[in-house]
Amino acid sequence: MTAETGPNELTDELKETIQTAYRTWLGKRGFRARRGQRQMIADIARSLTGEDGRLCVVEAGTGTGKTVAYCLAAIPIALAAKRRLVIATATVALQEQVVLRDLPDLRKNAGLKFDFALAKGRGRYLCIARLEDRVSADHAEEAPLFEPPRRGDFATYRRLRSAYERGKWDGDRDSWKDGVESRLWAPVTNDRNGCAAGRCRHYHNCAFFKARRELGDADVVVANHDLLLSDLSLGGGVVLPPPEETIFALDEAHHLPEKTRDHFTARARLRATLDWLEQAASALQNMERRFNKPREVERARKRLTEETAAMRALIADVETLVRELPFESGEEKARTHRFALGEIPAPLAEQAGPLGAAFGAVASLLEELRQALESVVAGELEWENAALAEAWLPAIANLAARAAGGLAVFTDYGAAQTRNARWATWLTFDSGEDFELTTAPLDPNRILNESLWERCHGAVATSATLCALGTFDNFLEKSGIPASATRSRIPSPFDFPRIATFCVPPMRSEPTDSLAHTEEMAALLPELLAMERSALVLFTSWRQFNKVTDALPDVVRERCLLQDEASKRQLLRDHRAAIDGGETSYLLGLASFAEGVDLPGDYCRHVIIAKLPFAVPDNPVDEALAEWLENAGRNPFLELAVPETSLRLVQACGRLVRHETDGGRITLLDRRIVTRRYGQNMLAALPPYRMVLR
Repeated sequence: MTAETGPNELTDELKETIQTAYRTWLGKRGFRARRGQRQMIADIARSLTGEDGRLCVVEAGTGTGKTVAYCLAAIPIALAAKRRLVIATATVALQEQVVLRDLPDLRKNAGLKFDFALAKGRGRYLCIARLEDRVSADHAEEAPLFEPPRRGDFATYRRLRSAYERGKWDGDRDSWKDGVESRLWAPVTNDRNGCAAGRCRHYHNCAFFKARRELGDADVVVANHDLLLSDLSLGGGVVLPPPEETIFALDEAHHLPEKTRDHFTARARLRATLDWLEQAASALQNMERRFNKPREVERARKRLTEETAAMRALIADVETLVRELPFESGEEKARTHRFALGEIPAPLAEQAGPLGAAFGAVASLLEELRQALESVVAGELEWENAALAEAWLPAIANLAARAAGGLAVFTDYGAAQTRNARWATWLTFDSGEDFELTTAPLDPNRILNESLWERCHGAVATSATLCALGTFDNFLEKSGIPASATRSRIPSPFDFPRIATFCVPPMRSEPTDSLAHTEEMAALLPELLAMERSALVLFTSWRQFNKVTDALPDVVRERCLLQDEASKRQLLRDHRAAIDGGETSYLLGLASFAEGVDLPGDYCRHVIIAKLPFAVPDNPVDEALAEWLENAGRNPFLELAVPETSLRLVQACGRLVRHETDGGRITLLDRRIVTRRYGQNMLAALPPYRMVLR
């Protein structure tokens, strides 16, 4: 933890500020104080003003009102300590709720004076310079990064430009009412490396920098986990406030370890890399012609030509080596080979190391060229046709980023014999006859501890599901939060024994016999669905999903809404409309419907779970992690699979009761929760539903 510059103790004055804000908010909203919410506010306040650590982990059951709780505690403390509060969520839905509902409500009704702003990455904002280049007459002047606009694209681009110029649109992709498809959006947004920033002629009217300036004045910044991780990977303080000057409220925190792993996973495809090298060579040759051979471009092209010749040979050697490896069949015709304990065979590592070095050289020369283009844009370097430099900047920045990606992958493969951290490394051979090399960190806890927990002024990690099998141990280990952090478990205020029933019906089969279990589920499902007018049915595999839905009688099938028949948002909209219209409607889906789906009241009276949600056994990361645990003499099934499954089961069951007026039944079609020893622990970890275990 860093030294503070403002008050950092829970003084009587600060305590009174928090308590008054809570009483005021309750009074103006006409609410009564909730015991759990009051406890959560107090626990967070004590933790964030403590002498040591200032890290707090809170599991707050559904109905606690956790967003209001951490805001009412953290905002006054941040203001008093002259820090900023960053709220980061895992999902867009919660982010929008915090920005559009919770913070305006607290500012209006709690008597607190604070400003807030929404933080998004550059990719969500329009780049005016690139939009102008896109609609200009001479598209041949652009670098070969995107395909030329189609005839109908110009009308969309002109509407975007007109709306932005007239102040009818703020340049945020999410606020364009008709939506902008990715193919059209990618050419008119930008990233950090492709942006000329203060040197750009549109800097003062730039949508991103307008939003960035609002962040600078905000006491509370709302972001998402992905943006937070991107900022931390750049050193922190690039888009968001520096960690040392920030209190973080990390909502939906159970997602953070997995998102960290995904963010720092690196991939490279062999044949696609060769195509990319062709693109880079073509870009630099074209660039030489456009700018009449400036020495910076000429030097870069010559160096790229030299490096490319060596890289082609190295890539060919790598492909020869990986073709000889045994690949296991996977989904959708892709085959995988995972390296045990992340250890790369010596011949492959010997080829990957020099390839990583070559990518480093290419990344360096392209970065130098990008900086030269910035100097041309700023008028500090004279080139012929200098007006074209700004249009070329994003293309060269994109190529530099691709080179940096290759550097990360092949350096990892070359260093796999010597590194100490745990990694998963694997190859995928797809139907397109290309090999993809992947490295993924198995220790997101180390990354988070070094870049976030050790640096931040304070932090709250919260979610409705942080405990696995009744303890925080699993979450603390995965997230890297020190065991010394304050831990608090707030029970849900709902009267579960009265309003919800958890049922395991008698079944002849168990999921270990996949065919028999699928057939029995297909036979039972029509009767189970008929119990209520609305239901959510959750599967763990597409195979069982497809077989069961194909077997449903037509009279039942016509009342079902199936995942992938439409977007998730559209399916939920159609389901609600059917229930509102007095009809019967059943939603059937997989894991994405087991979390973050809010169907209160009559929208969901029955949650049917096909089987215990154990992870897919052929996931390379899970396989690698289990292997590392086993190698260390630990039990991966009991330490990894069972806690994770218990957590996912709690989340799936949580779709039933969202508000005080909710209620209904949960049916689990998996008798292992009754017959296996680990099942008793999973049952004990569920909320206190009324149990019917036949």
